[in-house]
Amino acid sequence: VNGIEIYSMKIDSKVTSRFAHNVITSRAVNRGNVHKEVFFDVELPKTAFITNFSMTIDGVTYPGTIKEKEVAKKQYEKAVSKGQTAGLVKASGRKTEKFTVSVNIEAASKVTFELTYEELLKRQFGKYEMLIKVKPKQLVKNFEIEVNIFEPQGITELEAEGTFITNDLQNIIKKTFSEKKGHISFKPTLDQQRTCANCSQSVLDGDFTVRYDVKRTAPDNLQIVNGYFVHFFAPTNLPKLPKNVVFVIDISGSMSGRGIEQTREALLKILDDIKEDDFFNFILFGSEVHTWKETLIKATPKNLDEARKFVRGIDTEGLTNLHGGIMRGIDMLNAAHEGNLVPKRSASIIIMLTDGQPNVGVSNTQDIQAHVKKAIEGKYPLYDLGFGYGVDYNFLEKMALENKGLARRIYPDSDAALQLQGFYDEVSNPMLVDVELNYPENEISDLTKNSFKHFYGGSEIVVAGRFIDNNQNSLTVDVRGEGANDALSYTTQQDAEQTAQAFQEQKYIFGDYIERLWAYLTIEQLLEKRIAATGEEKENLTAEALDLSLKYKFVTPLTSMVVTKPEDYNNQDGIADKPIEVLNVYLKNLLSKPCMCMAYAKLLFIVKLISIKPSFTPQLSHLYTAPPTWYTSVDGDPHFIISVPQKEDAICFNINENPGAVLNLINDPVTGITINGELIGDKRVNSDAKIQNTYFGKLGIANKHLDLKLTVTPEKITIQNGNEKTGFTWLDSVTLQQEGLTLVINRKKNLVLSMGSGASFVIVLHQVWKKHPLHQDFLGLYTLESDKLSEQTHGLLGQFFHPIDFTILEIHPGSDPKKPDATMIVKNNELTVTRGWQKDFRRDPNQGVDIPCWFVHNNGAGLIDGLHTDYIVSSLF
Repeated sequence: VNGIEIYSMKIDSKVTSRFAHNVITSRAVNRGNVHKEVFFDVELPKTAFITNFSMTIDGVTYPGTIKEKEVAKKQYEKAVSKGQTAGLVKASGRKTEKFTVSVNIEAASKVTFELTYEELLKRQFGKYEMLIKVKPKQLVKNFEIEVNIFEPQGITELEAEGTFITNDLQNIIKKTFSEKKGHISFKPTLDQQRTCANCSQSVLDGDFTVRYDVKRTAPDNLQIVNGYFVHFFAPTNLPKLPKNVVFVIDISGSMSGRGIEQTREALLKILDDIKEDDFFNFILFGSEVHTWKETLIKATPKNLDEARKFVRGIDTEGLTNLHGGIMRGIDMLNAAHEGNLVPKRSASIIIMLTDGQPNVGVSNTQDIQAHVKKAIEGKYPLYDLGFGYGVDYNFLEKMALENKGLARRIYPDSDAALQLQGFYDEVSNPMLVDVELNYPENEISDLTKNSFKHFYGGSEIVVAGRFIDNNQNSLTVDVRGEGANDALSYTTQQDAEQTAQAFQEQKYIFGDYIERLWAYLTIEQLLEKRIAATGEEKENLTAEALDLSLKYKFVTPLTSMVVTKPEDYNNQDGIADKPIEVLNVYLKNLLSKPCMCMAYAKLLFIVKLISIKPSFTPQLSHLYTAPPTWYTSVDGDPHFIISVPQKEDAICFNINENPGAVLNLINDPVTGITINGELIGDKRVNSDAKIQNTYFGKLGIANKHLDLKLTVTPEKITIQNGNEKTGFTWLDSVTLQQEGLTLVINRKKNLVLSMGSGASFVIVLHQVWKKHPLHQDFLGLYTLESDKLSEQTHGLLGQFFHPIDFTILEIHPGSDPKKPDATMIVKNNELTVTRGWQKDFRRDPNQGVDIPCWFVHNNGAGLIDGLHTDYIVSSLF
């Protein structure tokens, strides 16, 4: 493809006691006669941690290093700014994470990429599952997937399938297993990879899934190696516990259409699976809260038929009284237990589904969390399902984790109903409650989670720990839980010699796998605890997780891996064009842009002329006219506006963060230009407001290549060039031109700035009445000529300097009659958006001009890359 041939790709997976060690090796050659860029990108399971990456070019290997996130980011930016090829690996936190790196290689040169990642395979529905994403994007001469599994308990079943596997490819999957070993290989030839006989497209595009299970002669299995242990607990043949389920369902207006249809479809299928010993009820919340029955009722055939009729009639209405709905469900479940309406030996759960944010009744999320935690008191788990991208997922996740449950995002795709039903299936089969795995306190340190509210059939509990004495070689465990008929209680023992005997025949065990499994599980649980923590506790959890991530070389949300390759640049003779020829071409290009007004073109023309002939420094304030419609900006509280010229439309979103937070707006590692903004709040907190107002009170603009920094506040503008500082106030009318900088201050109105590459910005000053009891002066930022920055530009604004496309579907009435809602397809995400207006203050800093746009909710989730918190930096520079 484009002169680059991937001639070999191998995915080598070794699984030992559920812990998978995966190595992806890709080899490519440049078949062209000029240098080419080679890309390596893979998708990994969300639960996996990258542990190593390297690229080998013409026999020289460039390894990756794992560092604290901010340190790695700085190394990456430094490498790119020096013209080096660099790759930055970050955990994205989405369903799968994508790792991409590219490198320029000379004609006929070869490059080898090698990526290693590890994960603990989870057991669901009676099987362990390993997902391998397959997408080479071209035919590969030597393509192979090889999986080797070793389980000391013995393997009972092994299967492999692929979403792309045709009947012809089915026979190519080779699988064997006997006793403790399993092996799978998949090695299609070039012709077998083709979509048709003479096609050049590859059929290899999708998921390759391996599933297996182990023999269980006892309810658990304990393994000890080199001072660490792992304990697997998965009893079988237990009688099923009756369950008591309260479904709390959001029926607000934003759920209308496909959302509520899929919810009804899922609930009807769930009703088919509810057993007669179970108790259940439905709570619906819009602006008001409605219940199907006043108490939980038994799932008799008659009651289930009545429930189906109720579910078919569920429709949307009003706003989102989430607090009222969830509290009604908790109160109902508490009353059922207190009144002995449900069996004493039973498992109770609450499942809440919502697609929006609370806006009726108690709407402060911290208050809702406190009320819910106090009402549940740890008696049963809360599961929060967030439908789509309009939810405050952090709030849902924190509330669920505080109440021994978990949160799950339901993606608004065609299979949303199956996603809902699939989640219910995971928790529909409780076998034990209040499970405790107790280890001798005087023998064990650094124990992972060992207390579990529920054990579900087909799953597995995993506990790992470290011995205080590294030479200890035996362990006794006391296991307790409550079952359907009686209490479960027994003691199990194991010594290191038994584990060693089980592993004698195994040749490919990788390193101290139990120690790495312990580290993996510990980091995973520390990061989970960190979500619900605050203050000093959160800092301690972060520090502990970071230390372990660095020690064991795991790429986690706290770390990144960076790999750099120095580039050799040949000196080339420059061509000196005459200034007038440069300017003619420049002006012609300006005027060819959409909606480019002549006055604005004149401004940029003069700025360009100054950069070519510094002695030409006229007063430019009278030339400043509002630039064309198409731009990106952030202004107000803070409102981001992203113009999409090809659509003749705009997208907007807000960022809600606390005063003092510094956000990265633009970051271009190639030109060295960075713009960060520090938020300020009102003079006093408005207790009636759901969200406190914040604005940009300080902007930091830097060009690293020129050692140039500008600090802009509503009071003054400070320029620091090396150790020299120059200051101005907004009362000045100034035109300044120096190396790499052209600056125009239009008195008490705005500042026009051009830096380095020619990229230009306008900073608007907003002044309020000095004695205003609430508001403060603040700043707005508007970008001009963003195409002068490199393709690697990022940041909350910078990522939108690259072309972006979107599609609007299903426009329908929203909660505000003047602002319709719609479905937006953008970046392969499906978002609920609202038509509205944001202010453009470039021409009039006081009143502004209304700009129509599609508003993306929840801090731009689904539109911006990653989470908005990923853009918080430590300081202006």
